[in-house]
Amino acid sequence: MKVRGFLLFTILLLAVGMAASCSSGPKEKRIKIGFAMDTLKEERWQRDKDAFEAHCKHLNADCVVTVADNKADKQANDVDNLLTQGIDVLVIAPHDATQAASMVDKAKAQNVPVISYDRLINSDKIDAYISHQVPVIGKKISEYALAKVPKGKYVMVYGASTDNNAVIMKKAELEVLQAAIDKGDIKIVADNFITDWKPEEALKMAENALTQNNDDIQAFVVSNDGMAGGVISALAKRGLAGKVLVTGQDAGLEALQNIAEGKQSMTVYKPIIPLANAAVEAAVKLAKKEKLDTKPFMNDVLKKEVPSILLEVTSVDKANLMDTVIKDGFAKYDEVYKNVPEADRPKKPTS
Repeated sequence: MKVRGFLLFTILLLAVGMAASCSSGPKEKRIKIGFAMDTLKEERWQRDKDAFEAHCKHLNADCVVTVADNKADKQANDVDNLLTQGIDVLVIAPHDATQAASMVDKAKAQNVPVISYDRLINSDKIDAYISHQVPVIGKKISEYALAKVPKGKYVMVYGASTDNNAVIMKKAELEVLQAAIDKGDIKIVADNFITDWKPEEALKMAENALTQNNDDIQAFVVSNDGMAGGVISALAKRGLAGKVLVTGQDAGLEALQNIAEGKQSMTVYKPIIPLANAAVEAAVKLAKKEKLDTKPFMNDVLKKEVPSILLEVTSVDKANLMDTVIKDGFAKYDEVYKNVPEADRPKKPTS
């Protein structure tokens, strides 16, 4: 009787275990996101990578990141490798906007959705272009320059010609300045795209422009902070740092320090965490075949609209450093004002 009772008890336990395993169902597959980045050379891209990986972890998604080191061929190979790893969604921050279209084609051939991150890929097959309001960035840069220096000689320092963002910004910057150019208030004495947004190339361009104009330049309209740093180095050699307007974009720490010291006039602050979060969240939705809430954005190269999610940006200068990047926790007070004498600093915020 004892044996029989034991057997019945064992059978009952097995039945309960089987019922529990059946009710729990199969485990949900973790979403795998591939992120093909162009570079980590600028501080802002390191922030993108960290924020992207952190949000993947938060949403319980796997994330594979590759970095192309500013090489189009390497990025193409990176994408091939990501696709062989069985990713559910591909996110690309393209090195070359046109070449990256072939990467989109490869992914779509394998039914893998594609997000164009920060920089616009010249493909109408992308599922979403997620970035900040790039035309607005260009507009804010030129509006600031025009308000501070309404008359004088300008030098236009654009980003890489292979990067759609640089092309979009150039168009927006010139649209703002055109009326002043037509009136003769502003004269553009030099303008150029800078290979890979390299600060050292911007420095050379600035030196040449200053030499050719006998240092008589009132404004450098520069499309990002890295290049602004190069321009400031050229100005510093001639004792002109802080005397000539210099714009930027990205709110990198060095740029914020230069603004605090008066060497750089402004930057455009693009909160990175919301951008990375939006991309990861969109990737998860695409993997689950859910609909994205997008708006049409015109790709001027293709003359076609693509679905987009665009985030807002803010102009930052010496007057609002405290109320923007420091208040948001994007940058630390002690680091931003590191090179400014304590007597000249604004009051430190209380924690």
